[in-house]
Amino acid sequence: MGRLTDVIKHLIIINVIFFLATQVLGDQMYQWFSLWFPENENFQLWQLVSHMFMHGGFMHIAFNMYALYAFGTPLEQIWGKKKFLFFYFSAGIGAALIHSGVNYYYFNKGLDAIVNSGISKEQVIGIIAEGKYMPDWYNLASKGTIDNFLSAYNTPAVGASGAIYGVLVAFGMMFPNAELMMIFLPIPIKAKYFIPVLIGIDLFSGVTGYSLFGGGIAHFAHVGGAIFGFIMMWYWKKNQFNNKRWD
Repeated sequence: MGRLTDVIKHLIIINVIFFLATQVLGDQMYQWFSLWFPENENFQLWQLVSHMFMHGGFMHIAFNMYALYAFGTPLEQIWGKKKFLFFYFSAGIGAALIHSGVNYYYFNKGLDAIVNSGISKEQVIGIIAEGKYMPDWYNLASKGTIDNFLSAYNTPAVGASGAIYGVLVAFGMMFPNAELMMIFLPIPIKAKYFIPVLIGIDLFSGVTGYSLFGGGIAHFAHVGGAIFGFIMMWYWKKNQFNNKRWD
């Protein structure tokens, strides 16, 4: 890890400022800066970036900022400031796009089931925009379909995790034999095994809905950040960009 590099330091400072502002302003900060579903009235384009600086609680920001420091520091030291920033925000925005795409699928699957019963789309949107729902909807589709439909519209995404998963992938590809440990599994595991398993767990949780790490986790944002991180690393390696600094 080494010393705290400039970009990592400033990213941590901005995240902490957003976190402290959220403690003061509360829901207003979540309304402005979280990533909402595009059809939700709270959605704004800047949220594709701003959600990366929002967090749901102290442990959320603590884990993310430690991971950013631990895995991002050696990458910034090798790549330089501009290259790391480009990678970090690209992975974060990519994570947001994949998360929103999955939500779009869930939303339309549930909406179609409800609209096919004779209720107009406008009526449905009007109901869920007030944070409500009709119990009869659960007779029109499976509980999972309706739950995912409501969650897609009403639950915003927050956190730097998508971008950090991209950083994790980059770290694993740059330092495949570095030994890492999970808190609940204190056994050294090489990064080239540890990181794919971690991403696999998120993919399993996203597909099945069964989360090993608790609820309220945007698993497909994690997977999306990892996918975009891998694509960038693959392209850079193919074009010899891995060996170039952008200071």
